[in-house]
Amino acid sequence: MNRLVASTQRLATALRDVEFSGSVDCVYHTLDYTWQAHRKYLERFGKGPKRVLFLGMNPGPFGMAQTGVPFGEVAAVRDWMKIEARIDRPVREHPKRPIEGFQCQRSEVSGRRFWGLFAERFPDPAEFFRDHFVFNYCPLVWMSATGANLTPDKLPAEQMAPVEQACMAHLQEVIALLKPKCLVGVGGFAEERWRRAAEACGSSATIGRILHPSPASPAANRGWADAASRQLADLGVW
Repeated sequence: MNRLVASTQRLATALRDVEFSGSVDCVYHTLDYTWQAHRKYLERFGKGPKRVLFLGMNPGPFGMAQTGVPFGEVAAVRDWMKIEARIDRPVREHPKRPIEGFQCQRSEVSGRRFWGLFAERFPDPAEFFRDHFVFNYCPLVWMSATGANLTPDKLPAEQMAPVEQACMAHLQEVIALLKPKCLVGVGGFAEERWRRAAEACGSSATIGRILHPSPASPAANRGWADAASRQLADLGVW
């Protein structure tokens, strides 16, 4: 078995029985119900080594939660990467956050911006993935009773402890397997997790960040692609 696939399966197993309470009403384990698509992503594009690894925080409700690919806006995954697969359903589905898979009509703005930048520079995805790969730190999606998205940095530390342990172990395995020269966090949270993982496994990779493409960020709304391109040039990635 592909070692990256095996490492990802270990992560999924480690997270399956973690329990949450308080503001968390519903949890989607994306690696379980989107596994067919996610495995295609790993097997088609994840063969290492890679010069540059990007890291997001966790799946968006209309991105990886639907397609199984980080920042996985449907059109980018289906039309650019040419990945499409059966998407199953979470064990418990929030009525305001249905999983429609590749039939989802909502666009993940962050994913459209993120993959759009790379698709413009690399019309053939094989050219991008020859040197680059993209992960999410954590594959879980948390929702409140109202269906509001809850990000990992907003959850209680004691509930997140087993999640952090499993995700950090996976990141260290990713670094060991793909031997990157540069680790890029999409936002500050992801950059900090790269730093922890690199220190723990003795990686000498350059570490930096690019602006997160979220529409909640005023800076991203003022021209994310140009800002991210400048940051990647400053890091020596481009």
